[in-house]
Amino acid sequence: MINNGNNIKGVNMLKEFKEFAMRGNVLDMAIGIIIGAAFGKIITSLVNDIVMPPIGLLLGKVDFSNLFINLTGKPYVKLAEAKAAGAATINYGLFVNTMLDFIIVAFAIFLLVKQINLMKRQKEEVPALPTTKECPYCFSNIPLRAMRCPHCTSELKTA
Repeated sequence: MINNGNNIKGVNMLKEFKEFAMRGNVLDMAIGIIIGAAFGKIITSLVNDIVMPPIGLLLGKVDFSNLFINLTGKPYVKLAEAKAAGAATINYGLFVNTMLDFIIVAFAIFLLVKQINLMKRQKEEVPALPTTKECPYCFSNIPLRAMRCPHCTSELKTA
């Protein structure tokens, strides 16, 4: 088999891409995106199915997903009817739902980042326990459990 330069370059490029894709940070990012998409669907369901119905009920049985401005002049009762007819609409009710989705997701991310930063700060603030003490005779650093100073050979009192 004859190898021209292009075939070898292609193999090297595939090898480099495989190394890039298998790095931990790329895989972590991919997992984060997948989990984020699933989390987004959960938040959308929370807003559409749990949060908005009671708010709509309190505001006079308003269904936010059906709030729209019809730009064609023909009357449509529901947004689905207007979309089926191909009417131009401004869907401000769906926009309100999307904004609530965003606010809830942003708040959840804020709480997560705040907790991670708090744990990092606590980890940094924990002082390391001492492993040495000072010999009272020669002032050399010696292990805490030492009973005799290795430098001056003085006998030490145990704590």
